[in-house]
Amino acid sequence: MFNRADKRVNEQLKRLSERLAEENPLLKDIVGQFQRLDRLAYRMGLLGPEQSYAFTISWWPMVAVLGTFSAGKSSFINAYLGQDVQRTGNQAVDDHFTVICYGASDAVKELPGVALDGDPRFPFYRVSDEIARVGSDRGRSVDHYLKMKTCRAEPLRGRILIDSPGFDADEQRTEILRLTDHIIDLSDLVLVFFDARHPEPGAMRDTLEYLVSRVAERNDAGKLMFILNQIDTTWHEDNLEEVVSAWQRAVVRKGSDTGRFYCIYNPQQAVRIEEPLIEERYRQKAGHDRDEIHQRIAGVTLSRSYRIVGSLQAMADRIEQQAVPALCEALARWSKRVALYDGLAYAALAAVVLAATHLVTGSVTVLFQPGWIDYLAERPMTASLVGAGVIAILGAIHYTMRRTAARQIARQMATEQPEGNLQRAFLKNTRFWHSLWRNRPTGWGRSASRLLRDLRENAEGYVQRLNNAFVDPVGRHPEGEAAHQATSVQQNNHNVSEGSNEERSTGG
Repeated sequence: MFNRADKRVNEQLKRLSERLAEENPLLKDIVGQFQRLDRLAYRMGLLGPEQSYAFTISWWPMVAVLGTFSAGKSSFINAYLGQDVQRTGNQAVDDHFTVICYGASDAVKELPGVALDGDPRFPFYRVSDEIARVGSDRGRSVDHYLKMKTCRAEPLRGRILIDSPGFDADEQRTEILRLTDHIIDLSDLVLVFFDARHPEPGAMRDTLEYLVSRVAERNDAGKLMFILNQIDTTWHEDNLEEVVSAWQRAVVRKGSDTGRFYCIYNPQQAVRIEEPLIEERYRQKAGHDRDEIHQRIAGVTLSRSYRIVGSLQAMADRIEQQAVPALCEALARWSKRVALYDGLAYAALAAVVLAATHLVTGSVTVLFQPGWIDYLAERPMTASLVGAGVIAILGAIHYTMRRTAARQIARQMATEQPEGNLQRAFLKNTRFWHSLWRNRPTGWGRSASRLLRDLRENAEGYVQRLNNAFVDPVGRHPEGEAAHQATSVQQNNHNVSEGSNEERSTGG
């Protein structure tokens, strides 16, 4: 089973490595570094045979679009892409997470969620297992929550957009929020849309609480962009600053370090602003903020390369600084608990033996009479059988206590952590052939520590190669591979910029 599963994982990683070598030559070998980390995790029990740390990240730059159902998420995506890819409306028009990526056909193509579940390059690889575990309706499949769309739009080239269902749009709220957590973790940029037509942020308290506080806990709130859409509806009172200030205060109260809001609207769907000066001010504000949003989206291609390298470093750090200490602490508690349980069990056994002896003979002193020793000394076969029986009973008690204590401690350990399944790793260390007094987890030692140090050094090398492609403090021109990579990224950003300009020319 393990060999077959391991072979499938290796084949998938090989295809991923080949594709990455074409798209980003600077990172062509990094999949192999993840495989080295996987092998250590397999030995320690942190990963199962069909898992890989490479499957826990998105290999394509990813931009998530979140918010309430009437906030204009789909309209923004359509305007940005210059195509009607997503349905729009004032009601909840879609209850799926839609992954939108570049396609070969001019027409928009829609694919089922299984297209995402079976491809490790996408952020939803094997997400059907997660859905099956947490879903309240076991009959619902991955296709109920996810779908994929492709279109030939230059702003999509080299990146993925994810349009989420509105937080008020789907009755399966638990599953939606779990998938939203997954998306926020993997995204390079998260656009959070709010509707300026609802100027009181208290009405969106649950959404703010979830989006802002949960991301603040991850210490990566810098990738959030709060967008107040349809600001044209505030022109009558000309109180845009007051509306924005109210939202800013609400966001800061929920834990975000910054309460900045980008204010935009779609001129093609805007209300008529009858005051020319107000109309010009709103138009300039929306145009400036929209340009900045587009620039942030265009920049995720570069940031994704650094995030992939950072993920390798972070995983190595988590194994050494979190998983290993947690396992060592659990093993220490386990050995102490087994010793306690053994002592109690053996004491109870002795009490039972003494009580039975007293019941049969009327005295317990018979057990300590020299005659027993002489009797057994004269009958070596009987002595051997008695000794074997005693050892078997004591051994059975001991291993029962080992198993009981291990299960008790394992129930308190996490099964799904970034560094792997701590519960499974701990139980691997408590198998019957492992010593009770081991002071380090299975698979961990000097060679494992050297491996992680080597992986971190290699990751630093990747960072330097990326820097060489884009940073030139002394003014020299980059050469060779770095120059080629820099030129490719610059050309890609130029294409995205042209797409954005075309969108603005059509009023997007």
